[in-house]
Amino acid sequence: MSVKKNDEQQICNEKLKELKKTQDKSIEVRNLVEMDLNHIWHPCSQMKDYEELPPIVIEKGRGINLYDVNGKAYVDVVSSWWCNLLGHCNERINGAVKKQLDNLEHVIFANFTHRPAIELCEGLSKVLPRGLTRFCFTDNGSSAIEAAMKMSFQYHYQTGNPQKKRFMALSDAYHGETVGALSVGGVDLYSQIYKPMLMEIVRVEAPDCFRCKYGKCRENCNAECFEAAEKSFEEFGNEVCAFMVEPLIQGAAGMRIYPPVYLKKLRAACDEYNVHLIADEIATGYGRTGKMFACDHAGISPDIMCLSKGITGGYMPMAVAVTTDEIYKGFYADYSEGKAFMHSHTYSGNPLACSAAVEVLKILNDEKIIERANERAPFFNKIIKDKLLNHKNVGEIRSLGLINAIELVEDKEYMKGFDSKRRVGYEVYKKALEKGVVLRPLGDVIYFNPPLIITEKEMEHVVEVCLECIIEVLGE
Repeated sequence: MSVKKNDEQQICNEKLKELKKTQDKSIEVRNLVEMDLNHIWHPCSQMKDYEELPPIVIEKGRGINLYDVNGKAYVDVVSSWWCNLLGHCNERINGAVKKQLDNLEHVIFANFTHRPAIELCEGLSKVLPRGLTRFCFTDNGSSAIEAAMKMSFQYHYQTGNPQKKRFMALSDAYHGETVGALSVGGVDLYSQIYKPMLMEIVRVEAPDCFRCKYGKCRENCNAECFEAAEKSFEEFGNEVCAFMVEPLIQGAAGMRIYPPVYLKKLRAACDEYNVHLIADEIATGYGRTGKMFACDHAGISPDIMCLSKGITGGYMPMAVAVTTDEIYKGFYADYSEGKAFMHSHTYSGNPLACSAAVEVLKILNDEKIIERANERAPFFNKIIKDKLLNHKNVGEIRSLGLINAIELVEDKEYMKGFDSKRRVGYEVYKKALEKGVVLRPLGDVIYFNPPLIITEKEMEHVVEVCLECIIEVLGE
């Protein structure tokens, strides 16, 4: 009997230990969340929402999953703001960064250089659209946009066209949140309050294929909507230095997708009016659309291309504005002429970021990542349509590459959206978090923009969860 009692006592003690560990862990998490809310102002957030939905403390990431401090998994189907390209803690990228860390962490990039930056530019030169040969390093996407805008403005000023001082951009565009980038952006949610301090932009009505006023479907569309841009070029072309565009997908507008022919027409118009075409491929580059760059779908080359997000696989902050020899030569002169591009960032060309970026290019090539993603993309789109398209509140499903967007509407027949006060997309997002899937919405557009390594099994899981959450919020 004494042996049995001892065994029972030992089992009881073990249970008590486990309970205490759980309680201690719970206290630790509460303390971490409390400290976070005492100090951190999270981006793109109304912090009052965090009273209801406190921050989730993430401990680690593997593949397309994130794990919180309690061990709960979350499928990162939005690639942590679209930057995680090859999964979290990719072994090859880890190795490249660790190796570089033992050699050089950072060096001033004026008058100094290093192997990773040189190798990156050499590698990118082989896959970029024709003519993009000169690399200006910055440390985030918005900064790359600012560099591109200043580059275009100064080029025209120094090459006999000082009247070209303005910029053109699409309505509902998003290009970042520094002052210049915010100016060319057209989403009031981000820019409305700052308009007194922003530049005056020539705003062109953007294509909206879901609510196309020309009654065209994508299959036989010839971008008739480009007539709005034509009128703007006719009126303002002589005073515009550059047209800023998100190629094929307007992200913050709700993942609006438009046809490549629009880009072809835009390239031709820019050539006719001596306007630089700046392609913001920060979100669309690196295989997101099924090709290395969205511009590749149209077979066009911009005058300046901005890259970030996937460039380092989501590992390190880095961006580049890549331009042509022609623009580069507009700045090449004796120092006394004052033509140098005096634009700099402390962390320009950071060796750790460049090492990650070099390895990303190698992985894309060695493992045929984009080709394999394209093989799985039709399956992803098919199961999304099969599961969701017939729901009474799914207005449209649009896709390009592995990107799939589901626009939720109140009235499907008249394409009428929900009252924004209902925050339908946000409600779906909260439900999905409970089920371990990150579906951060764009208004009432739920979207999938996963790492390119997502498997078919993982696709089926996230689509099933998405359907469950839509039904829980909006009914069958």
